[in-house]
Amino acid sequence: MNRYIIITIFAACTLGASAQSSIDKVLRSVEVNNKELKANRHYVAARKIEAKLDNNLTDPTVIYTHQYGNKEGLGIQGELVAEQWFDFPTVYTRRSRLSRAKGDSYDRQSDELRQQILLQAKELCIDLIYLNQQKSILQQRLHNAEQLSALFAKRLDKGDANILEVNKIDLELLNARNEARINETTREAKLDELTVLNGDSTLIFTDTVYPPAAVPLSFADLRQEALPANKQLLSLQSEKKAALCQVDVSQAKGLPGVALGYRLNTVAGGERFNGFLVGLSIPLFSNHNRVKQAKAQTLFTDIQLESATSLVENDLLRLYNRSTALKTSIDEYSSALKNQNNLVLLNKAIMNGQISMIEYFADITTFYQSLQNYMQLQNEYYKVMAELYKFKL
Repeated sequence: MNRYIIITIFAACTLGASAQSSIDKVLRSVEVNNKELKANRHYVAARKIEAKLDNNLTDPTVIYTHQYGNKEGLGIQGELVAEQWFDFPTVYTRRSRLSRAKGDSYDRQSDELRQQILLQAKELCIDLIYLNQQKSILQQRLHNAEQLSALFAKRLDKGDANILEVNKIDLELLNARNEARINETTREAKLDELTVLNGDSTLIFTDTVYPPAAVPLSFADLRQEALPANKQLLSLQSEKKAALCQVDVSQAKGLPGVALGYRLNTVAGGERFNGFLVGLSIPLFSNHNRVKQAKAQTLFTDIQLESATSLVENDLLRLYNRSTALKTSIDEYSSALKNQNNLVLLNKAIMNGQISMIEYFADITTFYQSLQNYMQLQNEYYKVMAELYKFKL
């Protein structure tokens, strides 16, 4: 029985086949239900509208002046002025282009936030797969400890075992129960985190199989695929484009503005004078240093993009090297554990009195520690791979 349990657990750790669909379902659910993403969608919509407001016409002005004479016979006279100011036509075209660039930038920032949250959810799923695997191992360990405890309690009654052996087994039973309890507490905490990411909607995740991981042929291949699709870099590129558009707008604002309107004057005796009003504004002061400020902002986004590209590439190389090292360790453990049935042999040997209690616990501790190391390496490897390929989320 124990042998088949070990084989089943090892196969679950080794065969990455069906978990992908479960994780995909979780990610789709989180994308729809996550409260931060919901709030961000409304925030982006508001910022896009705000970006368009700058291109609206100024409000028209209507002024009426009613004047009373202070000399006899002067009578009453009034003045009505209605006018509308316009920027130079080029300004509207460039501001429209700036509005679209800002909208693209907000979308890119939203994509970056979405990726961060989905990566967090995926890493939680990977941790849960590890904890579910560990739960199976610990249940098996607890079952073995209970069997040995019952067996040696009977042997103690018959005089075939001593109290030291019984105490050691009882201590193993206590440790197995405690580790199973801690594992379950940790697993529930991870599920709670996943529930929060899912907008407080409960998710059930019982997978014990990791999703297949795409392994790059080389770092050059990975770099060529990952850098152009990196959400952070795409967001910074959008900010750079918006900064360049802002330079164009600032330069266009150096052109004169025009006012068109209507003017009506009334004087005593019922005489009226009316006509068109044309005005011109020369931006000698209002646009002072705006172009310099916009160009400085462009230089900032250039350097920021260059720095971020370097950091992303270095981080990519670090993760790639880490993944290859972990894969080598996993393969070594896999080769060593593939045909292991030490637990079966150890249980038979201790029950038949062929080995001492000290030998049994020395060997079983090594076996469980090796299996635990193998599962931890897998957990870290799949999280590294998830981060390497986060650009696909």
